[in-house]
Amino acid sequence: MKISSLSVRKIIIAVSTGSILTIFLIIAVMYSIFKNPIVIYGGLVLTIALLLWGVIFLWLFQKKLSDFTTDLCRILDGMMDGNEKPDINLEEESLLSRISHRLERLYNVMQENRRKLEAEKAELQILVSDISHQTKTPIANLIIINDTLLTRSMAEEMQYEFLQATKSQLDKLDFMIQALVKASRLETGLIMLEKKVTPIYETLVSAINGILAPLEKKHLNLTVTCPEMLNVYHDVRWTSEVLFNLLDNAVKYTPIEGNIHVAVQEWEMYVKIDVSDSGKGIPESEQASIFKRFYREKTVHEIDGIGIGLYIAREIITKQGGYIKIVSEVGKGSTFSVFLPKKN
Repeated sequence: MKISSLSVRKIIIAVSTGSILTIFLIIAVMYSIFKNPIVIYGGLVLTIALLLWGVIFLWLFQKKLSDFTTDLCRILDGMMDGNEKPDINLEEESLLSRISHRLERLYNVMQENRRKLEAEKAELQILVSDISHQTKTPIANLIIINDTLLTRSMAEEMQYEFLQATKSQLDKLDFMIQALVKASRLETGLIMLEKKVTPIYETLVSAINGILAPLEKKHLNLTVTCPEMLNVYHDVRWTSEVLFNLLDNAVKYTPIEGNIHVAVQEWEMYVKIDVSDSGKGIPESEQASIFKRFYREKTVHEIDGIGIGLYIAREIITKQGGYIKIVSEVGKGSTFSVFLPKKN
């Protein structure tokens, strides 16, 4: 039988029994040597005294153990409830004080895990609310269009217009889902950036190609200043996504025949990419919020968008060791500046 499986009471009883038997054995040996009854009487008195002290010791030990267990359970219950931090006198020489630092570490870990869980729950609630809000309008529009097509007879030209409207809403939902997938993959670390030394000019050209059609449609004037042989250590695909999002926003919020300018400058440790427009500008009170997921100014709700492009842009640049700044003035346009580290 393992000692660790024995209870404290059984161990004390075993030790006490062994002690008594040992005393009786010693008394028997002493009597056989001295042949004096006083030895037996003295041994019995000693045995009784030891039994009394053993009982007192057992009572005190059980009381001390009970107090220790009660205090430890109270502290652990308070820690699990999250409303009590271990408050133990480190100067006190006791078993409870010896494990105090471990209890404090356990409490801190539990509190940190609780904070993370609460933050994740709040983030999940916000995400569900955002998705519900963003999908509500296109889904409602699709339901109305579908009901109209099912219940009303109309000319072929009218049906075509309704189908075009359906396609527009489906495209919006598809774009939204793709954006959410990108954001989710970035947040969970599923997207691995493949950084390599590449001319930033090539990345910029790839981004500009994506906005040529709307640029031409609004008759906007685009100018670019970028050294062709400026090499930067970056992920071409995702950095192009960032620049496309910034350029796409510039096209959306710049009035017809307005101006967009892209300038690339080499600094000592960073490469700075400015995307400037002559649009409506962003109020200073809004500038701290525009990088939040699904955030959009109240004054631009009539313009297509879901408010996730800047959020994705900041996530991508941050993961590459860079950052994004904005300088904007209402009525005079905005400049988004991307800073990418030149080296790994």
